Amino acid sequence: MTISSGIIFSHPEAAARAHCAGAPDILPFFMPFAGCKTRCLYCAQNMQTGMAYAAGAHAREAELQAASVRLRDLLTERAQRNAQAVELAFYGGTFTALPDDWPERFLAVVQPFMEAGSVLGVRCSTRPDAVSVPQLLRLKALGLRTVELGVQTFDNDVLARSLRGYDGETASAACRMVHEAGLGLGIQLLPGLPGHTPAMLAGDMRAACALRPKTMRLYPCVVVRGTGLARLYERGEYAPWTLDTAAEACASALRVAWRHGVRVIRIGVAQEPSFTENVLAGPYHPAFGSMVRGRALVPYILRRVEALGRAPRLLMAPQGVRGEFWGYRSECRPLYAAAGLEPSKVCWWGAQVFCLL
Repeated sequence: MTISSGIIFSHPEAAARAHCAGAPDILPFFMPFAGCKTRCLYCAQNMQTGMAYAAGAHAREAELQAASVRLRDLLTERAQRNAQAVELAFYGGTFTALPDDWPERFLAVVQPFMEAGSVLGVRCSTRPDAVSVPQLLRLKALGLRTVELGVQTFDNDVLARSLRGYDGETASAACRMVHEAGLGLGIQLLPGLPGHTPAMLAGDMRAACALRPKTMRLYPCVVVRGTGLARLYERGEYAPWTLDTAAEACASALRVAWRHGVRVIRIGVAQEPSFTENVLAGPYHPAFGSMVRGRALVPYILRRVEALGRAPRLLMAPQGVRGEFWGYRSECRPLYAAAGLEPSKVCWWGAQVFCLL
């Protein structure tokens, strides 16, 4: 909106935030590699979650039994101290491909806590080739509300080179199945896989947003010790994206999500000591998400400065963007300064809109 002395505009993520308004906090419950029939080229869930992986059929059964007990204890402890109601998330494996009736058994553990109101619903992560509408409907009846699909990319060649075992159409079809079952859809992308380029990520974002996800995650590919990708890297057959390439590509991807009203709830892999110490190469950085969000915001702001038609006198910005506005180590400050937005002209307020004067 243009006013007589300036321009008022919302945060570019406002529509996505409104779409997710009222969503409860997510309580993750990790089961690394559980349900996974193969180990993907890049995957190191045991290091990423800090949890061990049980191999062999008997060991897996014992691990699932132990996980069931661990889950019940966790939820009981939270209920006893009247902790805030949450959405429980099964992460780290392929939930819908767990053996036998284990998905239903885990949801049965959660049922009493949903009835009591301490758990508001359940989400899970899984592979695109491990879902069907009938199964999703069964799990929905037991409390499943959201399915996050590890799509990684829609590019067939990159999927093949990464040994994913499905193609882009399978991924798209899985997204449609989640919608058909009446569940919330989350899409996870993994930029920088073998053969993947920033231009491909742009295409992935357009394809993903066209499938109407409620949320997305962007996990730039890094090389972790002990993975198939590490062996390719050590033989000189794979070169990961640089930090700058990944940050720029993900900033562009984030702007696509903003335009489509899709909220990106995670950018970059969460820090875990057992993971960090085993990263061999790639765009892994503790402030990666903030770096990307700062870069993504720059052209959004500068377009308004240009529309103002004169040197800005003041920018009132939401307090919530203060930590990322200037970018990592103030890397975005020269770009703003070139447009006349020095730090002395930017201040923060409680309103959820920008006001450029």
